[in-house]
Amino acid sequence: MPFVRVSILEGKDEQYKSKIADTIYEALRRTFNVPENDKFIVIHEHKNGEQHFPSSYLGMHKDENVVFVQIFANNTRTLEQKKELYKSITFGLGNAIALHPENILINLVEVPKENWSFGNGIAQYG
Repeated sequence: MPFVRVSILEGKDEQYKSKIADTIYEALRRTFNVPENDKFIVIHEHKNGEQHFPSSYLGMHKDENVVFVQIFANNTRTLEQKKELYKSITFGLGNAIALHPENILINLVEVPKENWSFGNGIAQYG
């Protein structure tokens, strides 16, 4: 069960945000074999000046359209699955919202299965 946080600059419409969520979810389904309806994505909008990043890093240029994606997932995926996920999200967002690939930063945080509670105070996977 991945949990995804996305940070963007405020002012984008609901369709734009829905396309981001749908694209990330479909990439997770394809590459991480996430089951249907396992879609937990929160999109945070930030005012101008609330996101701090260099305009150039590792030879890539980022601008105000940068999208930060942080994914919390079980520590069960291979390196190849992770690489495929990054590509799938990047190319998917390029197609869905015309986002330049250099404007996408993805961070994967892996956690043990027992670190999840889906409700009722129970560690369902523990």
